[in-house]
Amino acid sequence: MLERIGRSLAKGRCMQKLPTWVDVDLDAFVENLRAIRKSLAKDVAILLTVKADAYGHGAVQVAQAADEWVEWYGVATLDEARELRKAEVRKKILILSPVLEKEIPGVVDNGFATTVSSLDFAVALAGYAAKIHTKVEAHVEIDTGMGRTGFFPEEAEALVSRIVRLDGLRLGGLFTHYPASDTDPDFTREQVRRFLAAVDRVKSAGIEVPLIHSANSAALAAVPETHMQMVRPGLIAYGHQSAGTETFLRVRPVLSWKSRLVEIRRVPKGTPVSYGRTYITSRDTLMGVVPVGYGHGYPFRLSNTGRMIVGGKLVSVMGRVTMDMTMVDLTDVSPAPAVGGEVVLIGKSSGVEITVSDLARWAGTISYEIMCGISKRVPRMYLRDGRIETFKSLLGVLSSQVNV
Repeated sequence: MLERIGRSLAKGRCMQKLPTWVDVDLDAFVENLRAIRKSLAKDVAILLTVKADAYGHGAVQVAQAADEWVEWYGVATLDEARELRKAEVRKKILILSPVLEKEIPGVVDNGFATTVSSLDFAVALAGYAAKIHTKVEAHVEIDTGMGRTGFFPEEAEALVSRIVRLDGLRLGGLFTHYPASDTDPDFTREQVRRFLAAVDRVKSAGIEVPLIHSANSAALAAVPETHMQMVRPGLIAYGHQSAGTETFLRVRPVLSWKSRLVEIRRVPKGTPVSYGRTYITSRDTLMGVVPVGYGHGYPFRLSNTGRMIVGGKLVSVMGRVTMDMTMVDLTDVSPAPAVGGEVVLIGKSSGVEITVSDLARWAGTISYEIMCGISKRVPRMYLRDGRIETFKSLLGVLSSQVNV
């Protein structure tokens, strides 16, 4: 099967055979990284957030494309870090979320930097590293208002002083998170004040702090004082910004999601469509069947509310989204589409666009969930200069250089 897909890819036919796929525009991605780099002072490092498979874009492919532009990669789990290292990604990797004590050997043995947000974990981490005569790099999290994990600013000096005395542990940095940088810049600035005050107290105790970092995408764009020594872009690197921060930095969406009509039916007025009979046609209708459903990551909450693009026109979702198929109203599309015709779920067609934010709004969720939710059953096409560079599916990863 892999060989057959490889032959189709080499002949430029692969996309024509796929019922649904995601395009990942690596040129747009690199442009976004370049824009981020230009917005920063020369001595500010970039940690690219590639957790959750790079927000559904593909962590390995994204990291390989970003290597020239970033100094660090940020992940959420040990397995995500291992995936990058297995793919020979050699830049530093920081695990941003707490890991279990039983995962400590995997962190230390592979040379990953990791978050420390409790004293007990720090002791266990340092103990294992000392036992095998090495040191592990720890980044201590300060909770300035996220209310999730980390030490409170008032206790940071005392606890960091204890942590740095542990044999087997090397302090790599201090960091914090911003929960409202896209909605409340004043609260974010107060967090900056609390964080820097805590850092100053730690330094006053004679502790060297190699790196301080705090800025997520929205803070990077809207609150420059968060840049510090390193920023941690995620959403913005993939071409999306929070409402109100769009004017600070120009970026392009990296991901688009497409499919094809697998069936077209004429159904009379009064025909129920899909499970639950929540949609009944109010006119004679040309109905299209799209081979995408919640099993692919197209949200169930788009039942009767979602939109897709067919023939350069927005068309409405009819009835409930099912696991593998979704129905759309093609009646007003002219000329009438044919089976095999392209359907755009995210992206542009003939001047009409559906953004990730549109899909999130219609589904009553956030852009992160939409991108992370596109399942692995949807193949990814990685494009450079209008050519397929890599094709990734459940069957594996194929590399090529072909016209699409």
